[in-house]
Amino acid sequence: MNTDISAILRDWPYQPGQISARKITGDDGSEQIQLRLDLGLLQMAATGPPAGVRPHGYESLLDYYEYLLARYCQEGRERDGFTLDEQDCELLRNEGVMYYHRYLAEFVLEDYEAVIRDTMRNLRLMDFCQAHAAQDSDRSSLEQYRPYVLMMRTRALGLLAVKDGRPEDALAAIQKGIEDMKESCIQLDQGRLLEDGGELSVLRDLADEIEKSIPVDPIESVRLRLERAVTEERYEDAAGLRDKLRSMTGDSSAGRA
Repeated sequence: MNTDISAILRDWPYQPGQISARKITGDDGSEQIQLRLDLGLLQMAATGPPAGVRPHGYESLLDYYEYLLARYCQEGRERDGFTLDEQDCELLRNEGVMYYHRYLAEFVLEDYEAVIRDTMRNLRLMDFCQAHAAQDSDRSSLEQYRPYVLMMRTRALGLLAVKDGRPEDALAAIQKGIEDMKESCIQLDQGRLLEDGGELSVLRDLADEIEKSIPVDPIESVRLRLERAVTEERYEDAAGLRDKLRSMTGDSSAGRA
């Protein structure tokens, strides 16, 4: 058996700054995802565990540890007494990286339902480690990535709605994602991200792009922009849009909460 992948790499050159991914059919007939990296390529199962192996017979290590927690509680012990040691947390973090690579590839391939599935899974992982890790460092180590994962999930929700011809639902999903990210930043004392966070900027830019694609009358357009400005706490912009809405409608109460 020839195990040299040089020919594959030559036919699929690495492009710096660009995420390259593709789907293939494995030798066993299963769907696989390949992600081109600078040092080679990463191949993952398209569904189930990315590595293609069920740890302890479960869908993932996270599912296995959740089973251990459930069994612990069934034995009559308090849920708060269940803890993860440093090795447990490291294993779970490593598994989270595999799902991260997969949802990056899924996003490039525009498989937004799969992105939603895998980002939700990693958010579940973060919640689990935060709730049960024995060490403070293990409880907090993944939290720095939560805004990014929320952003990717929100982008996938929005783009899936656009793909299905539901731009209004896309805007609603993005606005909800922005609110979730703000709440997360406040809870985690990451207030700086509310000021200069790239994740929030990405979502706002996407919302602007989608909003421009919606054929609405001028008054409805201003009303939507006003709602977004209030949601995003851009009060100066909201005041200007409120005045514009009043002048367009002739209604002095227009735009009031």
